[in-house]
Amino acid sequence: MPPGQSKVELYAALRRDSRDGMSNRALQCKYGVTWSTVNKALTSAWPQPRTTTASARPSKLDPFTLLIDEILLIDLDATRKQRHTVTPDLPPSDRRALLVRGFALTT
Repeated sequence: MPPGQSKVELYAALRRDSRDGMSNRALQCKYGVTWSTVNKALTSAWPQPRTTTASARPSKLDPFTLLIDEILLIDLDATRKQRHTVTPDLPPSDRRALLVRGFALTT
């Protein structure tokens, strides 16, 4: 599908070229679409409306974020070799300040 062309315009062009005798394979090559798109265009004048996606589900880590934040707070006072992985580009004082304010650094 060329840039700037809507699906309605694409479907109309596919139907027009098909009426002029162009094969389905030639339509696929000319417009850069799959065979299913050609079939949909030839069977229906209008493209199907977009389906809505389900709402975002909560993270599986949500029940554990407080525990993870607590572990990271404790790690700030531990020696370097005994720490868990934390965002390395922040100095410990900044990490502590963010964790105390409620920002999770588990990325």
